[in-house]
Amino acid sequence: MKSVRLDPELEGRLQRAAAVRGESLSEFIRRAAAERADATLVVGHADDLTDVLGVVHGGGGRARRTGETFTDIVAEPSSPA
Repeated sequence: MKSVRLDPELEGRLQRAAAVRGESLSEFIRRAAAERADATLVVGHADDLTDVLGVVHGGGGRARRTGETFTDIVAEPSSPA
């Protein structure tokens, strides 16, 4: 269990907001803290990859040639069965 000190202005805003949502002040604060933690942790995962995002190149080129290869195969005369 943690306790948090709030200045009177913030505490009043939180109480009003909790009342609007029909929640207790504690529930309102718990949900707000959970949402903020989730949002922060999701951003954190993207930040973990910033050193490699957009840096890796696979060489590629094969996907562009598949259309040509398919056309060549279809255009070939079929052998008698």
